[in-house]
Amino acid sequence: MIKLVFADDEELVRSSLRGMMGGAPDIEVVGEASDGRSAVETARRVHPDVVLLDIKMRGPDDGIRALRGILALPSPPTVAMLTTFDMDEYVSLALRLGANGFLLKDIEPAALLRAVRDLARGGAVLDPGVAARMVRAHREGQRAAQPARKLLASLSEREREVVALIGQGLSNAEIGGKLHLSEATVKGYVSAVLSKIGAANRVQAALLAYRGGLLDQL
Repeated sequence: MIKLVFADDEELVRSSLRGMMGGAPDIEVVGEASDGRSAVETARRVHPDVVLLDIKMRGPDDGIRALRGILALPSPPTVAMLTTFDMDEYVSLALRLGANGFLLKDIEPAALLRAVRDLARGGAVLDPGVAARMVRAHREGQRAAQPARKLLASLSEREREVVALIGQGLSNAEIGGKLHLSEATVKGYVSAVLSKIGAANRVQAALLAYRGGLLDQL
């Protein structure tokens, strides 16, 4: 029996996933969550084989941060990301951080069941539409790399370290532990960095770290 957890901040999506899995004799939904933090805690508690994780949940603990938390668990499950958006850079970032797949939420039920079974066997799954866009995104990313590196070059060395750790999905407290700084000091760095690079949130900063090659240097 495959033990499955899924996380999405929309009840309608969770209900749909619940319904699609209900008729599968070999898949048991052992938990669900409505935000990133509860997704990590649910995975910690029930030890699933597979987690389906919405990449764009509202709140500070989005899918990218939850992905990192889940994969840091002892004997972590296989994780695939779910989205309704054509966010090619998010695909690359999630795969870079260790996701085993990326699926669109409008996937057909039979295809979703096959994907869960493939993930439980340790395989990787990627929606065909997403795969095609990844090729295009790679080309566009190459063009965007130089502006990203130029923007990152305007930051201090410490600020670039902070951006790189944001790119890994670390919280302010975790960044403080890595850099031996207080959480309040890190909060100040994060605010300053977001302002300097013109980012509205941490996800945009993480994408800049990815585009600028900071994650490749870790």
